[in-house]
Amino acid sequence: MSKDLYISSLLDIYGRFLSEKQKSLTEHYYNEDLSLSEIAENEGITRQGVSDNIRRAESKMRVWEEECGFCESFLRLKELSLDAEKGSSAAIKEILEIINNL
Repeated sequence: MSKDLYISSLLDIYGRFLSEKQKSLTEHYYNEDLSLSEIAENEGITRQGVSDNIRRAESKMRVWEEECGFCESFLRLKELSLDAEKGSSAAIKEILEIINNL
């Protein structure tokens, strides 16, 4: 299982909708950079159990993102905010469009 920083972003947006166990295990893996083995040992479950829970959490969050698109919008707003601070009217216009479409 390769680590994907995008999952960490999804976790910030959708983590509260996961089960407590899925959220915790996924946070340990992506945000604390623990290995599956380390998490399994700390949680008293198998490595496979950790992996299965994380995969299910990833799958759920990807589906939610496909349906809602909040993470993509949030990341785009972060990019645009830098240009808006410099006075870019195009960036401000796009920010307003994104907000109006949420």
